[in-house]
Amino acid sequence: MLKKLAISAVAALTFAAGGAMAAGGESHIEDVDFSFEGPFGTFDQNQLQRGLKVYTEVCAACHGLRYVPLRTLSDDGGPHFSEAQVRAYAAENFEVYDEELDDTRPAKPADFFPGSNLENAPDLSLMAKARAGFHGPEGTGLNQLFKGMGGPEYITSILTGYTGKEKTQAGTTFYENTAFPGGWIAMGPPLEDGLVDFDDDHANDLHHMAEDVSAFLMWTAEPKMMARKQAGFIGVFALFILTVLLYLTNKRLWAPHKGKKTA
Repeated sequence: MLKKLAISAVAALTFAAGGAMAAGGESHIEDVDFSFEGPFGTFDQNQLQRGLKVYTEVCAACHGLRYVPLRTLSDDGGPHFSEAQVRAYAAENFEVYDEELDDTRPAKPADFFPGSNLENAPDLSLMAKARAGFHGPEGTGLNQLFKGMGGPEYITSILTGYTGKEKTQAGTTFYENTAFPGGWIAMGPPLEDGLVDFDDDHANDLHHMAEDVSAFLMWTAEPKMMARKQAGFIGVFALFILTVLLYLTNKRLWAPHKGKKTA
């Protein structure tokens, strides 16, 4: 009886997921080998700096990062700029409204990144954490188990998934995108080859820039990821040592009593 119920439940979930995919259109999310994946992965400092540059010169025109303090750009495990570099970056790129001055002023490290400039442009602070890139096969969640949620892959695939086709509906232009659910997105292609130049002469083609900014957006969503991984590793190691000590202690305490028969 339980076996039949389990089979029926799995079948119902599979058909529901398949129906939803058919109704919304299939989306293709490319798996990317990011450096921060896995229990021992770490953010690539240079990649985060390049991603920040892409965000500043391209994405910030519409999208904000209102949950990210500018001062965190100097944190370990992140872009790791010097305090002087953070101050210069904040002042040169952003202005914030100061209630005491009743006017705008250049941003300071203590301020947050500005919010989105357009109402229909989502804030990107938590985008990489909120969006799941891997759902299959057939909505069972197995890809999420083996590949992770895939938020950065989702962003990369969106940025590189434009086909060049357009259509207009109700006065709005939509662009065909192989990664966006439904296949059409209102945001035009934001990146193109050579759009941003990097100081380290890193490749500035579309795919590399998409991966760089996706890694940066993953850091904005999980700025303490490296610290948590380190704490988790220390915790597991401590539990292992404790387990060994408890085993040896138990063995020593009970060794004299083993093999003895009670009268």
